Amino acid sequence: MKTPSSLEELIQALRCLPGVGPKSAQRMAYHLLQRDRPGALQLSAALGQAVQNIRHCCKCNNFSEDDICGVCLAEGRDTSLLCVVEMPSDMLMMEQTQCFRGMYFVLMGRLSPLDGLGSRELPLERLVQRARELNSEVILATNFTVEGEATAHYLATLLRAQGVKVSRIARGLPVGGELEHVDSGTLAQAVLERREVQG
Repeated sequence: MKTPSSLEELIQALRCLPGVGPKSAQRMAYHLLQRDRPGALQLSAALGQAVQNIRHCCKCNNFSEDDICGVCLAEGRDTSLLCVVEMPSDMLMMEQTQCFRGMYFVLMGRLSPLDGLGSRELPLERLVQRARELNSEVILATNFTVEGEATAHYLATLLRAQGVKVSRIARGLPVGGELEHVDSGTLAQAVLERREVQG
């Protein structure tokens, strides 16, 4: 039995999403068409609107509907600190902690040679320009994965060569964590990055 071409196109389109294989895409397509046509229309409209209206902030490279996003325009932020994160979700997490009031730069990825992502795929010239423009310390807040560490190392080398002060977020034990349940690498890093107890 031949699948209708428009249904096949929908299934193929859904496969562009991360983690969605042929069977998952097929289930999603069938669900939208059989059980939730209003949801399918809403999804289609929202996707079209987002693709048309969302761009990158010219300052921090995050997604924005305007040339400059709300975070970059916000008054009272500390322009002496520039936090570099991999993705918008990382920036959102930093904001939710309410522990950082500086500026951001979103790489929209990380160095990953196995995935074909090298330094040319990241907006490194814009990052260097932004760091110079603010004359700020750059805090590297990339993930503690092999790719995130490689990205942090590359950025540190690049930025230091430009005379920029660079730091890296610390690793350690989770709040409420018990030593017996922590992996040895995390525990070793926590010991290495220990701080003096203040009176």
